[in-house]
Amino acid sequence: MAILNSIASWFMKKRMHQIELFMKYPNDVQDEWLLSLLDTAKNTQFGKDHGFKSITNYEQFKNIPIQDYESLKPFIERTRRGEQNLLWNSEIKWFAKSSGTTDKSKFIPVSKEFLNGCHYNGGRDMITFQCVNNADTKLFTGKNLALGGSYKTDHFGDYNSYHGDVSAIIIQNLPMWAEYFRAPDVNIALMENWEEKLEKIAQTMANENVTSLAGVPSWMLVLMKRILEIKNEKTLKAVWPNLEVYFHGGVSFTPYKPLFENLFDNSQVAYMQLYSASEGFFGIQDEKVSNEMLLMLDYGIYYEFILVSDLEESNPRTYNLSEVQLHKNYSMLITTNAGLWRYQLGDTIQFTNLSPYRFIITGRTKQCINVFGEEVMIHNAELALKTACEKTKVHIIDYTVAPIFMNENSGAHQWLIEFESNPEHLDYFTKILDDTLKNINSDYEAKRFNNYILQQPTITILPKGTFYNWLKANNKLGGQFKVPRLNNTRAVVDDILNYIST
Repeated sequence: MAILNSIASWFMKKRMHQIELFMKYPNDVQDEWLLSLLDTAKNTQFGKDHGFKSITNYEQFKNIPIQDYESLKPFIERTRRGEQNLLWNSEIKWFAKSSGTTDKSKFIPVSKEFLNGCHYNGGRDMITFQCVNNADTKLFTGKNLALGGSYKTDHFGDYNSYHGDVSAIIIQNLPMWAEYFRAPDVNIALMENWEEKLEKIAQTMANENVTSLAGVPSWMLVLMKRILEIKNEKTLKAVWPNLEVYFHGGVSFTPYKPLFENLFDNSQVAYMQLYSASEGFFGIQDEKVSNEMLLMLDYGIYYEFILVSDLEESNPRTYNLSEVQLHKNYSMLITTNAGLWRYQLGDTIQFTNLSPYRFIITGRTKQCINVFGEEVMIHNAELALKTACEKTKVHIIDYTVAPIFMNENSGAHQWLIEFESNPEHLDYFTKILDDTLKNINSDYEAKRFNNYILQQPTITILPKGTFYNWLKANNKLGGQFKVPRLNNTRAVVDDILNYIST
């Protein structure tokens, strides 16, 4: 196994030469990808409709209207039913089902080029960076425990297509070399019943040599706690002494990190953040000392950006990579090797470095509280929570926030928080949260002035297990389902409060 580990580590490190190439020539690489994508799809229906054959540069490409799921949905639905060559030139039979905060589902097309050139490359590169950052890595002496979803078959007459969580699609189609290092067995990994799957994984993996973990933090916590119960241990390092790294993404890790550190007993387990979604694999934390992520530029994706402040305009200006600036809040547009064209992703980022291009996720265009003009983004909320938790020495499991709408006086924010251990003085916790938000967000501070528009936040402590049980009651257990964090209506908050009152 030691020889295999050495060979695999060497192979992964060779990839760094290609990464260094796009880090050195980012704009050239992006320009090449744009022309390649246009050429590949020039004879598709979408390509013919928008004159791909005549587009030779970015300025011409910008004449194609910005797309969202609703504008591409007719093409996607026809593809699901067997029509091909609509958005992309190769056959597409797989669709990543993306679940948001509503009951509506999006079906993101998954081509073979997308799987091989984007998601599998992302999986390879996260391992590459771990090997580069840890010269003595023993990653390949054991297994990567990955939490994934499930998929279903859709029958459209004589034609079948498939939809499911993108992690399930990846697992089902993994190349042999990657499958060798992955666990649990595919028959367990793709089970549809989430609770049964977690129990099977816990039972089968408790005695395995696990060297890395990958999955959404909230569900990984549930799994790890169950494994500790089975083994009657207090820390994961006692169960898996060779555990080296936890790859995470999907939600902010900030509220979860103290809980993981407790379970790892502050051992030298590395945390590596990934920016991966149904629509693509975009970024990887490439340095140990920073939570910033490197924008991956050779995965078959062309990137564009819109200033968040311009989103409400009818025809907002778009910027390619060469035009972005530091520390500005951008909404991302992507063009992919699965047929998403100038697609508005819904995520917002800020660049922290331009050589190479590193960034942080600041939130979602639709996930902020802006009922009163306060414009509280997700990264504001996470930092305020982190500060309050550190100063009061408590940990949270999960949370959601919604407005208390203005009456004859003023409005407020209501925070529903599930604590690992409740704060001794809730008023003090609330004050720190409020003060931090005022310090980091001038719009919030202005609305809080003299309580004219916003009063101090209200915090409602939820019983342990509330979020899990609420998700279960709504048939939303699984990695693709997450508790909506920031809401501009009270639908989610009121539903949770009604749930615990019954």
